[in-house]
Amino acid sequence: MGEQGILWGIAPIGWRNDDMPEIGAENTLQQLLSDIVVAGFQGTEVGGFFPEPKVLNKELQLRKLRVAGQWFSSFIIRDGGEEASQAFHKHCQYLQEVNANVAVVSEQTYSVQSTEKNVFSEKPYFTDAEWDQLCAGLNDLGKIAEKYNLKLVYHHHMGTGVQTLAEIDRLMENTDENYVHLLYDTGHIYVSDGDYMTLLNKHIDRIKHVHFKDARRKVLDDCKKKGRSFRESFLCGMFTVPGDGCIDFTKPYQTLLDHNYKGWIVIEAEQDPSIANPLEYALLTRKYIDQKLLLNC
Repeated sequence: MGEQGILWGIAPIGWRNDDMPEIGAENTLQQLLSDIVVAGFQGTEVGGFFPEPKVLNKELQLRKLRVAGQWFSSFIIRDGGEEASQAFHKHCQYLQEVNANVAVVSEQTYSVQSTEKNVFSEKPYFTDAEWDQLCAGLNDLGKIAEKYNLKLVYHHHMGTGVQTLAEIDRLMENTDENYVHLLYDTGHIYVSDGDYMTLLNKHIDRIKHVHFKDARRKVLDDCKKKGRSFRESFLCGMFTVPGDGCIDFTKPYQTLLDHNYKGWIVIEAEQDPSIANPLEYALLTRKYIDQKLLLNC
């Protein structure tokens, strides 16, 4: 299944969407996990509809699958570090019980990703004081993650205060490398900055989790022109799986290999499953990985 030390997963967001529960609601956990097996992946990330650990672990074990991690919406700036820490303890306890590797954290204070705002021109920005608060809070959360044998990986994301390369630079410069790591997402940085290699090359030593997400250039350009929201954009098909968009994944994959990356590469693409059949797209990207990445890199 590829280079030693790299695990390939696919995220549940192609089947069901946490931000829009009505999207893909017909897809059960059993269907999702079985599709992942059919498509030849080794695991997934936890979705909002996943059950308590005992039930989930049984379903995973039946299919010989693993859990990579789970998204955590932090509100360090809005609610303060203590409240964020309390919620994060519960989050990490769950992840520890399902034998996960990482806790995916994204600061959601002022986020526009679940609103109707133009995601391309109305993203939030933090003040200097808010940056200080965020970085200190993330250091604390990272220490909590370590207690549960997890790594905190920060997810830069469209529509948030940590979206662009400059913002990611600032986050990395002002957090402790021992406790705050980076999730590298090809799709989000490409849509944000039009470039996906500079971030990887610059912060390769901090990257402990990877999302391979593709983008459809024509749809992206149209969404920008029309000032669509994040939700509108992905429902229009702005994102897709590797092998179906405009990103050349041989470059980031080879860079990860060259730097001896160990960990998960998770395929992720927000799409409407009623339009983009989840298993069909999982098989499509599996073929791309096998033919373009594993054979050629």
